[in-house]
Amino acid sequence: MEFVNLTIAILGGLLPALFWLWFWLREDKKKPEPTGLIVRTFIAGMLVVPLALPLQKLAVGLFTDATLITVWVIIEETLKYAIALMVVLWHKNVDEPIDYIVYMITIALGFASLENALFIWNPVVSGDLSGGIITGNFRFLGATLLHVLASGSIGVFLALAFYKRDFIKLLAGTFGLLVAIVLHTLFNLFIMDADGERILSVFIVVWLLTIGLFFLFEKVKQLELRHFRFRR
Repeated sequence: MEFVNLTIAILGGLLPALFWLWFWLREDKKKPEPTGLIVRTFIAGMLVVPLALPLQKLAVGLFTDATLITVWVIIEETLKYAIALMVVLWHKNVDEPIDYIVYMITIALGFASLENALFIWNPVVSGDLSGGIITGNFRFLGATLLHVLASGSIGVFLALAFYKRDFIKLLAGTFGLLVAIVLHTLFNLFIMDADGERILSVFIVVWLLTIGLFFLFEKVKQLELRHFRFRR
């Protein structure tokens, strides 16, 4: 029974994340990224979870209420960005602006897949399978997209600075990280103790912002195209 519960939790976290990964990767089909590098980046995102948890537990003894929520978000977003910098953003295959967005989203989805599995595990192991399914659906439509939006924002700022000096790239990444922290913190604060109508309102905002991210994704494609034409 333990194995079945574990399988349900893992699949419940992994499959939605893989769906969103497929959705975003197909937007980069003209020059797709190496599968091995995508897999490595996704796994790296998953590994951020066990890195973040001890730090977040430590924060529980130091902060409370909104400050604690903010510190938790800072830990998650900073670690995701730091791991992306270490694992993939320096790689030779990151050779066009859109790649920054692709790999930041991949890191985010790796993180979300394991985090979602942990959230699903609790109700499932307690025998509440329907609760696990509901949790998975909510996180598929809300928290998972929030992670995409937050990390994707960093990717957008890095992409816009792709042809700039290293100092400008550093500033762009730092500003993107601040935007990610603000978005993630606001989501968490508004979703806490919210009723059904308020949760729906928060989700709608996340969906609209994700659509905005999609349009920025397309805009970055145009940036690469214009640069290529200019060089010719």
